[in-house]
Amino acid sequence: MSREPHNHDMANLRHVEVDTGPGSRFAEGQRITWISVGVNIVLTTMQIVVGLAAHSQSLIADAMHTLSDIVADAFVLVANRKGAEAADADHPYGHGRYETAASLVLGLLLAGTGAGILITAAGRLQDLGSMPPVGVAAMWAALITLAAKEGLFRYMLATAQRLRSPMLVANAWHARADALSSLVVAAGIGGALLGFNFADAVAAIIVGGMIVKAGAKFAWDAIRELIDTGLSPEEVAAIRASIAATPGVLSMHELRTRRMAHQVLVDAHVQVNPRISVSEGHRIAETARRRVLASHPEVLDVLVHVDAENDLMGNAAAELPDRDTLLAHLRRLLDADPPGFEHTMLHYLGNRVEAEVFLPPGVADAAMHQRLKDGLATDPWFSAIRLNEKLDNPNAP
Repeated sequence: MSREPHNHDMANLRHVEVDTGPGSRFAEGQRITWISVGVNIVLTTMQIVVGLAAHSQSLIADAMHTLSDIVADAFVLVANRKGAEAADADHPYGHGRYETAASLVLGLLLAGTGAGILITAAGRLQDLGSMPPVGVAAMWAALITLAAKEGLFRYMLATAQRLRSPMLVANAWHARADALSSLVVAAGIGGALLGFNFADAVAAIIVGGMIVKAGAKFAWDAIRELIDTGLSPEEVAAIRASIAATPGVLSMHELRTRRMAHQVLVDAHVQVNPRISVSEGHRIAETARRRVLASHPEVLDVLVHVDAENDLMGNAAAELPDRDTLLAHLRRLLDADPPGFEHTMLHYLGNRVEAEVFLPPGVADAAMHQRLKDGLATDPWFSAIRLNEKLDNPNAP
């Protein structure tokens, strides 16, 4: 079994230069994140001013929640920039895992936000009488915040899904979490104005549970990627079909996949005719690689491992002697050291070796054939030996 030498340097990857120009994936990610930062700064300022003026503790608390979004957005900006960096010597597959790590942190932040809402709601249920009266201005501030956050969520989610960025999707849902917390604030203020102080705490418990669930899902998806969880069975089957249909591939096994942010890495073992040349086997492997890259845009690179036979049950050839030892043994069987002998081809198949010896005309006589026939009957290593005479083209330059 031999691994085809697909170098995993920057020249072999689908995307070497990362586009950071206008309209690029990087630029789009930066743009929507900066929009989120601007909206959150305006909303935080408004919530603090109105919350203090209207004596609304819940609105001030929601301002602190919005402030946490600004911190999250700053983190996304840094991660998005790092993730857009081209592959280098230390990161031959690029920096896409920065997005995965950011998705994990944002998922945990989302879950923490939901947990904080749950704890706060539980405290309100236990001490409803201490709720201070709030002004009508707080209700308007909460509704404006709710509308702005919901609009921001829908815009960010649509862009993130188009860019296929888990990190940006997670950040969009963080905006939805803030919108839901603003809904809780609006419900609480409305309940307080109508005399139903408990409504705020009940709604907070329901929404907090939803936020915890969403955050846990994003964090779990990021963890699955970080531990190299494979693609879905349907996606794997499609890639398998592309490789199996490559001319020269007899069969394949050990197809493995893993995600890296919005892209996929693949490696596979393919079985080819054991008697073809190394260069032909390499060509088959490269053809299979190109077919996958052409048919599956999400795949960043494919490593094709060429096998002369199915080695799932082990590789007995690894226990056989190396080339120099076998050639010395073959010389003893031939009882000669013929010219051009070093051009012998060795085929390691199962627990035996087949040899193809290329000789000048007239070297392989009847005596040599008989010696080989007698020696092969009890030989521990060779199962077959073929003697070939080389015929040169007299008209060749």
